[in-house]
Amino acid sequence: MGMQSAGIDVVYANDIELTKQEMYAQQFGADASEHFELRDIGKVAGSELPRVDLAWASFPCTDLSLAGNRKGLEGVQSGTFWHFTRILREMGDERPAVVALENVVGFATSHGGADLVAAIQELNDLGYSVDVLTLDARRFVPQSRPRLFLVGALEAPEDVADEGSELRPDWLQIPYGDPNLRMHRANIPAPPAPLTSGLKDVVQKQGVEWWDFERSTRFMDSLSPFQAERLDVLRRSKTVSYRTAYRRTRNGVAVWEVRSDDIAGCLRTARGGSSKQAVVRAGNGKVSVRWMTPLEYARLMGAGDYDINGIRANQVLFGFGDAVCVPVVSWLAESYLVPLAKGQLAASADDRALKVV
Repeated sequence: MGMQSAGIDVVYANDIELTKQEMYAQQFGADASEHFELRDIGKVAGSELPRVDLAWASFPCTDLSLAGNRKGLEGVQSGTFWHFTRILREMGDERPAVVALENVVGFATSHGGADLVAAIQELNDLGYSVDVLTLDARRFVPQSRPRLFLVGALEAPEDVADEGSELRPDWLQIPYGDPNLRMHRANIPAPPAPLTSGLKDVVQKQGVEWWDFERSTRFMDSLSPFQAERLDVLRRSKTVSYRTAYRRTRNGVAVWEVRSDDIAGCLRTARGGSSKQAVVRAGNGKVSVRWMTPLEYARLMGAGDYDINGIRANQVLFGFGDAVCVPVVSWLAESYLVPLAKGQLAASADDRALKVV
């Protein structure tokens, strides 16, 4: 979605979630949604795909999370990576010149870094040189959402030493020192500085329902002394502040924890109470609490103008919680992927019209 602003035409999209297809169709219309194939990626063949210049894939992070089973690329969901590369292999000489993959930063250390190396080796086997970088949505929107990106190129740009940079910090440098891996570090501009505030600007002020006294009291009672003091300082302030909170399990007990800054925590897929984020309003001696709204989810993903009218709240929360942040993808496309695919970062390549799958 955000990549269209970089001059890219989306010609094929695949996902297994009906809710995402419904949201996509409502936003872009029936004609635009014709290229959205609702299908298990395991049943998609490379021969079915159109000729494209750029392929983007975001594979599930459930198997990489601390709360999950930590199976990494061997997990059922994160293992969809292998279906993506299978499709690329089946495309043969028609596979795209550039591929980009997105996942949580935990992918870099999953199984002691073995999963990341395996992914790079797989892309190398397909002819791609690989760049690895990290980018936080906080540089564009008031949401802490660090993500890892792998960018593969059939024609690699010049490698530029980039130790300890914002995009490739020290903990991402290890693969570049492995002589068995084909790697590159493209010379691209530094991203914007991380935001330190802004949640208050995206919070929905009207048409929201705050929790009643009983539920708010349970929220307050669950806070640790440290958390309660943090919130009390905000409550006694003569200005109104907004914070987000997540429900955690500490020593087997469900408790709420409030962020200290004017930045939202990372949005998640809303499949349960612990994955949903709450909004806290405090100041002038008062504290109010409620669930984060679908509109706030959209705004925090850089898609505040997305048409979500009539769509069930949980459907919207799931869709955006499982999405990529629009301005992050737009920046990456404009600063790196499009120039790379056009040959502006490589020694030789055709300056052709771009298509993305």
